[in-house]
Amino acid sequence: MKKKDLRIVFMGTPDFAVTILKGLIEKNYNIVGVITAPDKPAGRGRKLNESAVKVYAKSQGLHIMQPTNLKSEAFVEELKALNANLQVVVAFRMLPKVVWQMPKLGTFNLHASLLPNYRGAAPINWAIINGEKKTGVSTFFIDEQIDTGEMILQKSIKIDKNETAGTLHDKLMHLGSKLVLKTVKLIKKGDVVTTPQPENVDIKTAYKLNKDNCKIDWNLSLKKINNKVRGLNPYPSAWCLMKNGEDTLNVKVYNVTPIKEKHTIAIGTVIILKSEIKVAVKKGYIILDEIKLPGKRKMDIKSLLNGFQFHDEVKML
Repeated sequence: MKKKDLRIVFMGTPDFAVTILKGLIEKNYNIVGVITAPDKPAGRGRKLNESAVKVYAKSQGLHIMQPTNLKSEAFVEELKALNANLQVVVAFRMLPKVVWQMPKLGTFNLHASLLPNYRGAAPINWAIINGEKKTGVSTFFIDEQIDTGEMILQKSIKIDKNETAGTLHDKLMHLGSKLVLKTVKLIKKGDVVTTPQPENVDIKTAYKLNKDNCKIDWNLSLKKINNKVRGLNPYPSAWCLMKNGEDTLNVKVYNVTPIKEKHTIAIGTVIILKSEIKVAVKKGYIILDEIKLPGKRKMDIKSLLNGFQFHDEVKML
C-alpha cells in the first residue's frame, strides 16, 4: 500500500495529542478527519474554549468533528462518509464498537505506559507516584475494554530521580510521536504482528485522579511523599490542609526536598526558619520549596516568607 492510499481519522483532545497529529502531517500522511472534544465554557466569562487538537486542526485546514454522542446516527454517518481505512487515537474517550471497528485497517491507540501496567486515565502521574524506575509508550489495537487490546509496539524510557509529571509528559509525548509513525508505517506495509497483553494479578492501574488520592498523607515515608508531589506537579498538584492558628488553609504543594534525619518531633509539625519551611515526617523532614496558598499565586518559600504571617504553632493535617 502507498502512503497516499492511507486515509486516516485522528482522534484526540489535549496538547499531548497535538504533537502526534503534527508528526503525522509533517510526514505527509492523509488526515481525512479529526475528532475532538466539544468546546467547553471556561474562565469567569464562560467563554467557549477549543481543545488544543481543534486549534491545531483548524490551522491545518482539516475536517473537524466534535460529537457529544459517539453513537449518534448523524455522527456515525458523517464518519462513514470520510471513507477512512485507519483510525489513530491519542488521549480521547472510550469508543463504541460501531466506531472502532469501522476502518478496514483497524483503530489503534497510543497509551503513555508500558502496558499492561497503568491502564487508565493517569498513567504518567501514577508511574512517578508509585516510584517506578521506567515507563514508556505503547500502541495497541482497540477492543471492547479499556487499554486491553493486542499490542503493536512499545518503547521504554527511564524515569529520572527528580522527574515531575510535567517533564515526563513532554518526554513521552515526543517518544509517542515516533512510535505512532513507526506503527502507521508497519500498518501501511502490512507488516504488523500483534501480541496479546499478558494478564496477571500484579498489574498496576492508573486510577483517575481525584481530591482524595491527591492529598498528602504526612504519615507516609519521605520517599512516598516526595514521589506523590512530583507525580502531581504541575497538574492537578498535591495538596494538604495547614492549621495556622485559628485558620485552616488548603495548600497546594509543587516542589519539596526530602531530608533524612533523626528527630522526636510530632509528625506534621511545621518548622518555620528564616528562609525555610519544613514538615516533620517519619525519619526526617520534607522541606517545602514551592507552594500555593489560597488566593495567592504559586511561589517559592523565600518569597512566601517575605509577605505571609505564620502563627507560632503551625501543623499540617
